[in-house]
Amino acid sequence: MTARRKFRWKDVGTEARLLLIGIPVLVWTLLPVYHMVLFAISPRDSATSGALWPKSPTLSNFSVVFGEKHHYLNNFWVQLGNSVFIAVAVGAITLFVATTAAFAISRLRVRGGRTVLNMALFTYFIPAAFLAVPMYKTMGNYGLLNSQWALILAMVTIASPYCIWVLKQASDKLPYELDEAARMDGASPLQLFRLVYLPLMVPSLVAVGTYALLLAWNEYLYAFLLLSNDKSVTLAVALGNFLAADDSPWELLMATGLVYALPPAAIYYTFKRYMVGGLTAGAVKS
Repeated sequence: MTARRKFRWKDVGTEARLLLIGIPVLVWTLLPVYHMVLFAISPRDSATSGALWPKSPTLSNFSVVFGEKHHYLNNFWVQLGNSVFIAVAVGAITLFVATTAAFAISRLRVRGGRTVLNMALFTYFIPAAFLAVPMYKTMGNYGLLNSQWALILAMVTIASPYCIWVLKQASDKLPYELDEAARMDGASPLQLFRLVYLPLMVPSLVAVGTYALLLAWNEYLYAFLLLSNDKSVTLAVALGNFLAADDSPWELLMATGLVYALPPAAIYYTFKRYMVGGLTAGAVKS
């Protein structure tokens, strides 16, 4: 009885410590989101009043955003479409590159594959911001500046090494006897890839595809450097234009930012279980 009571008190103490840490972290994390929502539903004259909640909440800011009724929002739908196109393209291309590379390294065991993977991972020792100027120069040499494909290729370059590593680690956990059985049945490498490898790798594929998509969606530095035309930039870059004037319409900026934040949040929570399971695949080998 005493032992059981001590055990329960120990559990209560552990839960209390977790709550003492978790609640402040949760509040601190949600505080910027709260202020974003607060600004987004506030009229212009009361957006910076400092009130905890606006006296007259309004959705008119969103109608201004969706109707492109401000000169900063003249190309809102075009720029949002640019963000969607670039993010989806980066996710799809990265997924193709990472999947085929991981299959070749892990299952086909091509010569030099692990060396190539290690060299690719070595690039992460250099911060991505340091590579921005060389990437700008490279895209200029190939005539890709102010082309959305410049940003797509740059983001695929940044995302691919990590995605290849994740898929390679997950692939290593698959029983190699499956490959041998398929080969005995006369399966070619392409059939092995399509019929055996892909179905078993679906959680990890969804995880790395979502990771690459969100990485491209949230990118600002490379998008700012490689794209300059108002009709080719992403919405993340266009949001920076709101800060060009002293009397920036903060309520419209936050409303636009809130709209821009909803798609990645929806994607993440839709595939959350794949993200957690897929990105940690191979972390602990059996």
